[in-house]
Amino acid sequence: MSSHHEDPAAEQTSPGDDPSVSSTCEADSAVITVTIGATVPTGFEHTAAEEIKEKIGADARISKDRGRIYFPITTDKLFQVHLLRSVDNLFVVVDEYDRYQFKESKEEMLMELQQLASKLPWKNALKVWELNRTLKKKKGHRKGGNAARAKPSGETGDVAAADAEQQAPPLETPPAEADAKTESAPDSEEAAAEAKLTKFRVTCNRAGDKHSFSSNEAARDFGGAVQEFFQWKADMTKFDIEVLLNIHNEEVVIGIALTEESLHRRNISHFGPTTLRSTLCYGMLRLCKPQVSDVILDPMCGTGAIPLEGAIEFNSSFYVAGDNNDMAVNRTVNNICHIQKRRAGKGSTPGLPIDTVQWDICNLPIKTSSVDIIITDMPFGKRMGSRKKNWDLYPSCLREMARVCRPGSGKAVLLTQDKKCFAKAISRMGGLWRKVLTVWVNVGGLHAGVYLLKRTSATFGQTPEDVHEPRGAADTQLEDRNDKELS
Repeated sequence: MSSHHEDPAAEQTSPGDDPSVSSTCEADSAVITVTIGATVPTGFEHTAAEEIKEKIGADARISKDRGRIYFPITTDKLFQVHLLRSVDNLFVVVDEYDRYQFKESKEEMLMELQQLASKLPWKNALKVWELNRTLKKKKGHRKGGNAARAKPSGETGDVAAADAEQQAPPLETPPAEADAKTESAPDSEEAAAEAKLTKFRVTCNRAGDKHSFSSNEAARDFGGAVQEFFQWKADMTKFDIEVLLNIHNEEVVIGIALTEESLHRRNISHFGPTTLRSTLCYGMLRLCKPQVSDVILDPMCGTGAIPLEGAIEFNSSFYVAGDNNDMAVNRTVNNICHIQKRRAGKGSTPGLPIDTVQWDICNLPIKTSSVDIIITDMPFGKRMGSRKKNWDLYPSCLREMARVCRPGSGKAVLLTQDKKCFAKAISRMGGLWRKVLTVWVNVGGLHAGVYLLKRTSATFGQTPEDVHEPRGAADTQLEDRNDKELS
């Protein structure tokens, strides 16, 4: 068993020393260094690492398990991790093992997981969890502020956290005062404190085919040992603490969740059938590196997720969001209004550098060579549009994008899962677009590509880029070749 620390047993915490919700968690001001784990959009791990280096000054380590990164941070900078735009969920690492030696026998392996619970160095991670909860309360982070406003079953984290706020004692009590209160506290208060048990759940995320146990079995046995060790109460929905058991092949990471709801839901209040995650939008925007005074166009904006993220984070550029569907345009307008009201409520400048238009993607009401960056989520042909229609749509919209984009300096960042159709359309546009980079991402379980294109210096209308020949044997051979290149 290989671990990043020397001796896990040396840092063992006993139940009597449990720095959990029912205690003040030794609310001292000592700054400690911990490892934070973050889930990020698959394919944009390096983008997230760049943002962490830029904003926090920490060097992030990309996990073997795609979509996860780890970085060190001191507790005085903990609030900064919630300001990151590229991360979905955050957790503090209790312990991690690079090459865990799994037993072949299921019974032996599950017994080892049970024994592991009492050997882990929980103390610092629980301190960070307490501090994180206090930071959220100070910022008014909670939605609703009480347990009465329950969410659907898939989003019960906020409800449980609200319960925790009501049950747990405040961390701001000075140590001396806390000692004095403890000495004079009547037995009835101690009994009441015992009644307010910390609620927890264990979530196991497992990937790999060489494990003798299932995710549910690992969560059940490890969770039972955690419950026995801390004397916490198991609750699958209204939990205060979520313990994470992440197993990816030989890599094992134990952590405590710091987010109840994914940070990617930050901008959108009016969702559509294909709303992009804000974290994925941020990754796409970073690819094209917006500059001051750039005009940035999203010609198929849907709910406006991409231009909204840009207008908030890269606000020195101007964004034009458009769509041919009136419902999509209305959703975008509503989302913009929602953000503006939220900003006004916080005392920030409510205005955003963004405008919304309804238009035809193949006939944009925009001057030739006037746009710096085009960034959009193209129809996959599954939930929206169809694969058949894409064969006509993709070449037409790429040609129109080339017309409005500045020759020589313009860029396009396009997301699509219809790789075959896109490859064929780009091959027709060789005189106008040059493919610079492809980032493979997971979008709702679909394997998609984010393509960074550079606008060539060719003058629009003087290249044979829009020849619509009938599809024949030559087309089929080209598609097969492109498929092999993409796979």
